[in-house]
Amino acid sequence: MSEERREQLEEIDPSWCPAWPVEWQRCFHLVRLLLEEGGELPTEPGVVVRQEEDLGRWVKAVRFGFGKLTGVQQWMCEHILGIEPASEDEKPKPRRTQADKWAMNFAAAKQFYEREGHLRVPRQHVERIVIGGDGDGDSGEDQEKRELRLGAWVANQRSRAATLSPERVEQLSAIGMRWS
Repeated sequence: MSEERREQLEEIDPSWCPAWPVEWQRCFHLVRLLLEEGGELPTEPGVVVRQEEDLGRWVKAVRFGFGKLTGVQQWMCEHILGIEPASEDEKPKPRRTQADKWAMNFAAAKQFYEREGHLRVPRQHVERIVIGGDGDGDSGEDQEKRELRLGAWVANQRSRAATLSPERVEQLSAIGMRWS
């Protein structure tokens, strides 16, 4: 089909031949029918299921992933279905990466070392740390208090010494890690 013909068809109906998955189009259509029948926009998973499609789950996924949609999909969701993107406050916090978890546990180990002068942590020891904030004695809106099973983590690092990166071995050695 010529580019001119394709553009003419898109002027009539931007979604005549969508670039997105047919499953997305199917859920869009089912939500549109629900709204045309006088139903309310489902916002939670499991509330409205039509033709084996969880429409609440789809709406929630669209709201949280709004920025990943094409411009046409965004327009269709906003103007036809009344779906708006989720605010940053509504979105779940991103999961911590393994590197983030290691850094958090290392910070707890360093805190223990600075307080105790050694890194002979009892296996059952739990270390309490504060994460975040601006470091200016902030009272804590952006701070999070965590309890980490530091004793188990130190023992695991010791048993995995052969597989740790040289940088991590060096960091732990610098705060008194006994490797045997």
